[in-house]
Amino acid sequence: MDTHLNGKHRDTIRVGLVVDIIRKEDQGTGKKTRGIVQDILTNSHSHPHGIKVRLKGGHVGRVAEIFRPTPSEDTDAKNPAERSDTS
Repeated sequence: MDTHLNGKHRDTIRVGLVVDIIRKEDQGTGKKTRGIVQDILTNSHSHPHGIKVRLKGGHVGRVAEIFRPTPSEDTDAKNPAERSDTS
């Protein structure tokens, strides 16, 4: 996997992207929460555990994966409902 798609580099994360994050309280289980980036909280260029972001809806965590929508999904990705991955 390209390291730029796993959320460890700030320059690949933009407000409005759909991402999976791992919240601090979920670090032990690895449970991911999907949502849209509202704010980028990490100031440094990279972070070994992922760039910290705030999602729309208020969840804060480190980016585990970045989703790049296909052109047909682009309009749908603007308002997806936040969800928690239960697996």
